[in-house]
Amino acid sequence: MDNRITTLDLDQGYMASDVQRNKVLRNTYWLLALSLVPTVLGAWIGVATGITQSLTGGLGLIVFLAVAFGFIYAIEKTKNSAAGVPVLLGFTFFMGLMMSRLIASVLGFRNGPELVMTAFGGTAGVFFVMASLASVIKRDLSGMGKWLMVGAVVLMVGGIINVFVGSSAGMMALSMAAIGIFSAFMLYDIKRIIDGGETNYITATLALYLDVVNVFQSLLALLGIFGGERD
Repeated sequence: MDNRITTLDLDQGYMASDVQRNKVLRNTYWLLALSLVPTVLGAWIGVATGITQSLTGGLGLIVFLAVAFGFIYAIEKTKNSAAGVPVLLGFTFFMGLMMSRLIASVLGFRNGPELVMTAFGGTAGVFFVMASLASVIKRDLSGMGKWLMVGAVVLMVGGIINVFVGSSAGMMALSMAAIGIFSAFMLYDIKRIIDGGETNYITATLALYLDVVNVFQSLLALLGIFGGERD
């Protein structure tokens, strides 16, 4: 009798755990989709007004890092409150604004709109593949985290250096590396949610959003370099 009760309790615990993980994953996907709305709005405003065109070189880097890390800190502080979602959406609007310079540059090509849509479609494809892999892989991927973080730090340092060097070859190399690293980050972050390692959907959304944005920007930069057609 006691054994049956214990087994039943364990089964109920596993079911409750599965329900919680599925809820976090579902909420994360919904919020990620919602976060694209202010991103597109910010990018559109940035392209239409040119408000970020003056943010080049060191000044642009300082503004971006200061505001971005300020938002990330605020999201972390508000993730368990009602303010968490609006702060996150404010951050995605800012990211759209900051991407507008790259988007405007690509739209300057004759085939610019097609390149933007190709980058968007490619990013969606990468996300679908990584989400599918995360749902079928049984292996624990937690060990990937530290190596991916090292790769991200190296990318950031390389990106900062290239802001001042202005090397096209360096930009290509960084973009290709970023696509690989942040695609792997997508797999890692989604698997963490599925395995119950991340229980806050706002934090989970922030991680996946950064993965998606970095892949999109890198794809768009490469498409602009290799596929841009001038009039």
